[in-house]
Amino acid sequence: MLDLRDKVAIVTGASRGIGRDVALMLAARGARVVAAARGDHAADTVSAIGAAGGRAEAGSVDVTDRAAVDALVAGALERHGRIDILVNNAGIARDQLLMRMKRDDWDQVIATNLTAAFACAQAVIKPMIKQRAGRIISISSVVGQVGNAGQSNYAASKAGLIGFSKALAREVASRGITVNVVAPGLIETDMTRAITGKAQDDWTAQIPLGRLGSTADVAAAVCFLASDEASYITGQVLAVNGGMYM
Repeated sequence: MLDLRDKVAIVTGASRGIGRDVALMLAARGARVVAAARGDHAADTVSAIGAAGGRAEAGSVDVTDRAAVDALVAGALERHGRIDILVNNAGIARDQLLMRMKRDDWDQVIATNLTAAFACAQAVIKPMIKQRAGRIISISSVVGQVGNAGQSNYAASKAGLIGFSKALAREVASRGITVNVVAPGLIETDMTRAITGKAQDDWTAQIPLGRLGSTADVAAAVCFLASDEASYITGQVLAVNGGMYM
């Protein structure tokens, strides 16, 4: 099992879905997890980690609020002295055909999915440079690689994460920091469970492995990239999509 003992990890969007499982799996491998979400939404995640014998604390943050992001990171540094892992997972969707899309729906998706990742990465990069070690992992999507009708805002934000991560990887590689992306395909979450009937059958038919992925599949990829075993991997996109996009 990948050993993350004594590592401090911040996971955004940790209240449910992929973020929750990422937080749980990092903690199960020994990391001390700051489970970040709006309000007290990550409290259940923290309770689940504690019940399993792990170490976690909730972090209340709106990732679109730069001051709140900076305060979250500063608080974690004050309590633990270091930040080893950042998982940019917080995200939203506001789907609509471009000709009908409201500017606010575009702005909110870009702010939450892309600009927040910039803010979080910028907040942790100085302490990571100082300690000459760190892992930054952002959760993109197969939609950011192939596009999808009605999701121009979401696709742009997720594609942006890939370009952002590749550029940052080049900036900080000499300091022992790796920056990578996990790009899930169709994963069983609250969002995809809303897709029913023929629509879900059509999507599943595009997956060579013949099934939707699980949040645990994505969390396992994140844990690998966060580990010492992935120390020579940076600027990469690890697709967790059952072969949906190759």
